[in-house]
Amino acid sequence: MKGIIAALISIGLAQFLKVPIRAMKTGVWDWRQIVGSGGMPSSHAAGVTSLATYIGLKLGSRSLDFALSIIFGLIVMYDAQGVRKHAGDTAIKVNELEKRMDQLSGHDNDSSHDKREKQLKESIGHQPEEVVGGAVLGLFVGMITFFNQRNK
Repeated sequence: MKGIIAALISIGLAQFLKVPIRAMKTGVWDWRQIVGSGGMPSSHAAGVTSLATYIGLKLGSRSLDFALSIIFGLIVMYDAQGVRKHAGDTAIKVNELEKRMDQLSGHDNDSSHDKREKQLKESIGHQPEEVVGGAVLGLFVGMITFFNQRNK
């Protein structure tokens, strides 16, 4: 149960940290980042790394649980910076293409033209440094959770 708590703390902390980190880059405090995907640090990487760290410290690096959590974590992190990143890149191109098509057809300001209600979500994946940032955060939270619980 403590491993799950460590993972949830990591996910929550990563989501919260996205707001000030983005504000430092853009100057805008966008609180929607707390529930958004993408950005620094990766909450997916933080959660799975925290869980794997806790399990490794609790049960040992030779345990089946640790092995499973490592494999699961690697798949999640690969997906975050691979598949989901490419889906976001594709969404950017589709949104740009739709905007350009509307401009070329003369429908860019035409309210009678059928448009999608929302653009495709573009920020759904991670850059490698965002995944590493989440993993480092998860490593620390997993260790703190384990040693804090052990000292009680």
